[in-house]
Amino acid sequence: MRQFKDNAGRTWTIAVNVDSIKRVKALVKDDDGDPVNLLAAVEGRLLEKLVESPILLCDVVYALCKPDADTLKVSDEDFGRAMAGEAIDGATAALLEDLSDFFPASKRPMLQTAVKKLAQLQQIALDEAVKRLESPILEQRLRQTIANDLFGDLPALSVSTQAP
Repeated sequence: MRQFKDNAGRTWTIAVNVDSIKRVKALVKDDDGDPVNLLAAVEGRLLEKLVESPILLCDVVYALCKPDADTLKVSDEDFGRAMAGEAIDGATAALLEDLSDFFPASKRPMLQTAVKKLAQLQQIALDEAVKRLESPILEQRLRQTIANDLFGDLPALSVSTQAP
């Protein structure tokens, strides 16, 4: 079991077990309308979906925490309102760690490797995005686009230097 805090200061416990996996499958559908099967995490694609979509991730986490949420009378909407920034990072870490612990020792290394590889690829993408944003070429292109958008349809102005 792993814990994380939401932005309302509540501490939530994630426990991945057979019961909670069945609950997620019954309550959560992905963007294609398919039930989310946490057992598919060892294949890797589910991990990508969860990391790419904080909404899907929060839906899964809420389903995992639903018994506690019901006790505390925290609705799905209330839970979602308290999930942003660091809370999502904490929930992601808690989910991935507990999910990894769920699988038998023979499958655990594969899931741990997939999680590490996904983190590496995310860091590469982030580094590349920062590099492009800091590039002087981007600023030059933006200035050119703005100038074209603002003045592209106007004829060139000539300024007369002679007195009338």
